[in-house]
Amino acid sequence: MLLHSKLRLELQLLGRCAQLVVNRHASKGNVDKEVMEQMEEGFKKLAESKSKSLLKKHLTKEIFEKLKAKTTPSFNSTLLHCISSGVCNHDSGVGLYAPDPEAYKVFADLFDPVIEEYHKCFKKTDKQPATAFGKGADFENLDPDGHFIVSTRVRCGRAVKGYPFNPCLTEADYLELESKICGAVTSLTGEYKGKYMPLTGMDKCLQEQLIEDHYLFKEGDRFLASAGASRFWPTGRGIFLNSAKNFLVWCNEEDHIRIISMEKGGDLGKVYDRMVGGVEALGKQLQFNRDERLGFLTFCPTNLGTSIRASVHIKLPNLMCDPDEMKKLADKYRLQIRGTSGEHSEAKGGVHDISNQRRMGLTEYEIIKEMHDGIKGLIEAECKARSA
Repeated sequence: MLLHSKLRLELQLLGRCAQLVVNRHASKGNVDKEVMEQMEEGFKKLAESKSKSLLKKHLTKEIFEKLKAKTTPSFNSTLLHCISSGVCNHDSGVGLYAPDPEAYKVFADLFDPVIEEYHKCFKKTDKQPATAFGKGADFENLDPDGHFIVSTRVRCGRAVKGYPFNPCLTEADYLELESKICGAVTSLTGEYKGKYMPLTGMDKCLQEQLIEDHYLFKEGDRFLASAGASRFWPTGRGIFLNSAKNFLVWCNEEDHIRIISMEKGGDLGKVYDRMVGGVEALGKQLQFNRDERLGFLTFCPTNLGTSIRASVHIKLPNLMCDPDEMKKLADKYRLQIRGTSGEHSEAKGGVHDISNQRRMGLTEYEIIKEMHDGIKGLIEAECKARSA
């Protein structure tokens, strides 16, 4: 209980930047004096830090001065909303979040170079291709004998049109969004039929079990908390889980909606097809926010475009013993390596989470193919290392 209270206090302190900027707006179109002071102080500390984040790299003094007095037209978001996580956490990799869909255009001088670098040369003049899911059946099982891949997961994020993202959502917004999302997911039929479980009032034992089984998200990420993503927790948050427990929808975690398909083994095509079916069914009931240039708009700029992240939990003991070679292969295949529980986590039992890095500039089908070919290449390299 003491540790839980301490964690909550730390999260409240980390989220102070975002909380102040939301609660203390001045008149629409203006930046509150206290927010401006907080912004100036945060920028100064970031500039003096040894941070290697993309935020620090691209938020030059010139760009800061150009953007600091701007606000978004519909939600009155400020630059501080965008940078609060990065100025509070100098060890961020990116450090930048969008408080609402309009922020990508209002603060484009900061977002565009970050997007270009993270998504490997997706330039300001580039345009996200139209949605093209294709067929997952085109991809063979990556590990039919079960020697390497523990499980496979494919997910995407979606934002409901007409609402801002976490830092600007009111408590009423969270509840309204939850009601709409709950109505959509509980109307799903066939293999998608299941149950929605709100976090508010959820039995603690059930909550802990769902987290342990890797179905449910949890509060506690300091990077998200300081970006304003933990406000009014757990109001408006919840999980939908189908009967087979291989399709789930997260409500108001990082994005309004996270649609996830998962199962044991390495049948990426099958898992992908299930996710696509769920996305298309929900898209008939909810209007998603999609930009003509950037694709599907999300809270974090790393998830723009298709917003698809396909990943495997995989054991590659020989490759992992040679970090330099592993990194070289990951770069070659455009893959991202994380700990067992995802970003900012450790690998448990030698199991790593490996996924596609790119979300933009390719269709959904092309991204799944790139990830499929990359994992296949890693497995081949692991087999060669074993026989060497």
